[in-house]
Amino acid sequence: MTPLATEFRVEFDEETRILLTRVAGRLTDESLVRLYEASRKYSTTMHARVGIVDLSCVTEFAVSTESIRHRARQEPAMADPRIIVAPQTYAFGLFRMLQLLGEPRHPLLQVVHTLDEVFAALGIPTPHFKPIVVPAPFRTEYHGHIVAQKA
Repeated sequence: MTPLATEFRVEFDEETRILLTRVAGRLTDESLVRLYEASRKYSTTMHARVGIVDLSCVTEFAVSTESIRHRARQEPAMADPRIIVAPQTYAFGLFRMLQLLGEPRHPLLQVVHTLDEVFAALGIPTPHFKPIVVPAPFRTEYHGHIVAQKA
């Protein structure tokens, strides 16, 4: 049986400058590294004010606690707020561990259960996200991992 791949779909709302990365499939230590790198690059490129990673469509979490500890020690992608949406109980606990261990370096990181919680916490109505086109450097570097469509 072939393991499920991880797919990232990157969307952006120009009015609120919120970058939303939707993750689907199997999340592994390797794909978490790719997700972190892509998030960092897209946030910078799009001048995002807030970054959200939505794990609602992840079907399997194969992320080690050592990988979470390593991510917690890394410098944040940006100083802006970062929010992880993790409705699954296991995922919520795993990423809360990231939040707690990384608090000194990532004081603006939050972990919530739903996108509605995100928008309520930010005090904004539901943004209108549009898929963004994957820039050329991502097409080769992340081939097969990032799914995007023209807006």
